[in-house]
Amino acid sequence: MKRSLLMRNIAFGLLFTLIGFSYSFRIPSKKGNHSLSVNVESLRNSEGHVMFVLYNTQDALPDKELNKYFKKNRGAITEGSSTATFHQLVPGEYAVSIFHDENNDGEIEKGLFLPKEGLGFSNFQSISPTNKPSFDKASFKLTEDTTIQVKMIYFK
Repeated sequence: MKRSLLMRNIAFGLLFTLIGFSYSFRIPSKKGNHSLSVNVESLRNSEGHVMFVLYNTQDALPDKELNKYFKKNRGAITEGSSTATFHQLVPGEYAVSIFHDENNDGEIEKGLFLPKEGLGFSNFQSISPTNKPSFDKASFKLTEDTTIQVKMIYFK
Protein backbone atom coordinates (compact mmCIF):
# COMPACT_ATOMS: atom_id res chain seq x y z
CA MET A 1 0.00 0.00 0.00
CA LYS A 2 2.80 2.41 0.92
CA ARG A 3 4.59 1.60 -2.32
CA SER A 4 1.53 2.39 -4.52
CA LEU A 5 0.92 5.63 -2.61
CA LEU A 6 4.58 6.59 -3.07
CA MET A 7 4.38 5.80 -6.81
CA ARG A 8 1.20 7.86 -7.17
CA ASN A 9 2.81 10.84 -5.39
CA ILE A 10 5.88 10.57 -7.63
CA ALA A 11 3.64 10.41 -10.73
CA PHE A 12 1.68 13.50 -9.65
CA GLY A 13 4.90 15.32 -8.83
CA LEU A 14 6.32 14.55 -12.27
CA LEU A 15 3.09 15.60 -13.94
CA PHE A 16 3.01 18.97 -12.18
CA THR A 17 6.72 19.49 -12.88
CA LEU A 18 6.18 18.80 -16.59
CA ILE A 19 3.19 21.16 -16.72
CA GLY A 20 5.16 23.92 -15.02
CA PHE A 21 8.17 23.27 -17.25
CA SER A 22 6.07 23.44 -20.42
CA TYR A 23 4.64 26.84 -19.42
CA SER A 24 8.13 28.25 -18.97
CA PHE A 25 9.00 27.36 -22.60
CA ARG A 26 5.86 28.55 -24.35
CA ILE A 27 5.92 29.01 -28.09
CA PRO A 28 5.75 32.70 -28.95
CA SER A 29 2.41 33.98 -30.13
CA LYS A 30 1.82 34.50 -33.84
CA LYS A 31 0.18 37.79 -32.93
CA GLY A 32 2.58 40.62 -33.67
CA ASN A 33 3.38 43.69 -31.71
CA HIS A 34 4.86 45.92 -34.42
CA SER A 35 3.19 48.76 -36.28
CA LEU A 36 3.67 50.22 -39.74
CA SER A 37 2.71 53.82 -40.50
CA VAL A 38 2.36 54.80 -44.16
CA ASN A 39 2.44 58.46 -45.19
CA VAL A 40 1.57 60.00 -48.54
CA GLU A 41 1.90 63.66 -49.52
CA SER A 42 1.30 65.76 -52.64
CA LEU A 43 -2.21 64.52 -53.33
CA ARG A 44 -3.69 66.55 -56.20
CA ASN A 45 -6.83 67.42 -54.22
CA SER A 46 -8.65 66.67 -50.97
CA GLU A 47 -11.55 64.83 -52.56
CA GLY A 48 -12.39 61.32 -51.37
CA HIS A 49 -9.90 59.38 -49.28
CA VAL A 50 -6.73 57.32 -49.62
CA MET A 51 -6.92 53.53 -49.49
CA PHE A 52 -3.83 51.92 -47.91
CA VAL A 53 -3.40 48.23 -48.71
CA LEU A 54 -0.86 45.94 -47.01
CA TYR A 55 0.39 42.68 -48.56
CA ASN A 56 2.42 39.85 -47.02
CA THR A 57 2.66 37.14 -49.73
CA GLN A 58 4.66 36.78 -52.95
CA ASP A 59 1.67 36.33 -55.24
CA ALA A 60 -0.23 39.35 -53.89
CA LEU A 61 0.94 41.96 -56.39
CA PRO A 62 -0.29 43.06 -58.82
CA ASP A 63 -3.78 43.12 -57.27
CA LYS A 64 -6.06 44.96 -59.68
CA GLU A 65 -9.25 43.78 -57.97
CA LEU A 66 -7.97 44.44 -54.41
CA ASN A 67 -8.74 40.95 -53.17
CA LYS A 68 -5.29 39.55 -52.30
CA TYR A 69 -4.48 41.93 -49.46
CA PHE A 70 -3.50 41.12 -45.90
CA LYS A 71 -4.90 44.29 -44.31
CA LYS A 72 -6.60 47.39 -45.64
CA ASN A 73 -6.95 50.86 -44.09
CA ARG A 74 -8.71 54.03 -45.16
CA GLY A 75 -7.12 57.43 -44.56
CA ALA A 76 -8.71 60.87 -44.54
CA ILE A 77 -7.03 63.61 -46.58
CA THR A 78 -5.86 66.73 -44.78
CA GLU A 79 -4.03 69.49 -46.66
CA GLY A 80 -2.93 67.16 -49.45
CA SER A 81 -1.61 64.41 -47.15
CA SER A 82 -2.87 61.21 -45.59
CA THR A 83 -1.58 58.61 -43.13
CA ALA A 84 -2.64 55.15 -42.02
CA THR A 85 -1.17 52.79 -39.45
CA PHE A 86 -1.30 49.00 -39.45
CA HIS A 87 -1.03 47.43 -35.99
CA GLN A 88 -0.17 44.00 -34.57
CA LEU A 89 2.21 42.94 -37.33
CA VAL A 90 4.66 40.09 -36.91
CA PRO A 91 8.20 40.60 -38.24
CA GLY A 92 8.34 39.71 -41.90
CA GLU A 93 8.24 40.90 -45.48
CA TYR A 94 5.49 43.33 -46.51
CA ALA A 95 4.55 45.55 -49.45
CA VAL A 96 2.18 48.51 -49.58
CA SER A 97 -0.02 49.88 -52.32
CA ILE A 98 -2.13 53.01 -52.06
CA PHE A 99 -4.69 54.71 -54.23
CA HIS A 100 -6.45 58.05 -54.12
CA ASP A 101 -10.14 57.12 -54.21
CA GLU A 102 -11.34 60.54 -55.34
CA ASN A 103 -14.94 59.43 -55.99
CA ASN A 104 -15.28 57.26 -52.83
CA ASP A 105 -16.38 54.15 -54.72
CA GLY A 106 -13.74 51.82 -53.20
CA GLU A 107 -12.31 50.94 -56.62
CA ILE A 108 -9.47 52.23 -58.79
CA GLU A 109 -11.13 54.29 -61.52
CA LYS A 110 -9.71 53.14 -64.85
CA GLY A 111 -9.34 54.94 -68.14
CA LEU A 112 -8.68 53.31 -71.48
CA PHE A 113 -5.14 52.20 -70.58
CA LEU A 114 -4.18 53.95 -67.35
CA PRO A 115 -5.84 54.59 -63.99
CA LYS A 116 -7.68 57.91 -63.64
CA GLU A 117 -7.03 58.04 -59.91
CA GLY A 118 -3.58 58.22 -58.34
CA LEU A 119 -1.79 55.17 -57.02
CA GLY A 120 1.53 54.24 -55.50
CA PHE A 121 3.61 51.39 -54.14
CA SER A 122 6.28 51.06 -51.50
CA ASN A 123 9.78 51.46 -53.05
CA PHE A 124 8.37 53.01 -56.26
CA GLN A 125 8.96 56.54 -57.51
CA SER A 126 7.46 55.87 -60.95
CA ILE A 127 5.59 53.20 -62.85
CA SER A 128 6.15 52.33 -66.51
CA PRO A 129 5.91 49.33 -68.84
CA THR A 130 9.47 48.42 -67.81
CA ASN A 131 8.92 49.19 -64.10
CA LYS A 132 5.73 47.35 -63.16
CA PRO A 133 4.85 46.76 -59.50
CA SER A 134 5.49 43.32 -58.04
CA PHE A 135 5.81 42.03 -54.51
CA ASP A 136 9.56 41.50 -54.96
CA LYS A 137 10.12 45.11 -56.03
CA ALA A 138 7.72 46.69 -53.52
CA SER A 139 8.51 44.56 -50.47
CA PHE A 140 10.54 45.51 -47.42
CA LYS A 141 11.43 43.80 -44.14
CA LEU A 142 9.57 44.87 -41.02
CA THR A 143 11.45 44.08 -37.80
CA GLU A 144 10.32 46.98 -35.58
CA ASP A 145 7.81 49.83 -35.54
CA THR A 146 8.34 51.57 -38.87
CA THR A 147 7.15 54.60 -40.84
CA ILE A 148 7.44 54.72 -44.63
CA GLN A 149 6.66 57.34 -47.25
CA VAL A 150 4.87 56.29 -50.45
CA LYS A 151 4.77 58.51 -53.51
CA MET A 152 1.38 59.05 -55.16
CA ILE A 153 1.61 58.72 -58.94
CA TYR A 154 -0.98 60.31 -61.24
CA PHE A 155 -1.16 59.48 -64.94
CA LYS A 156 -3.56 62.22 -65.98
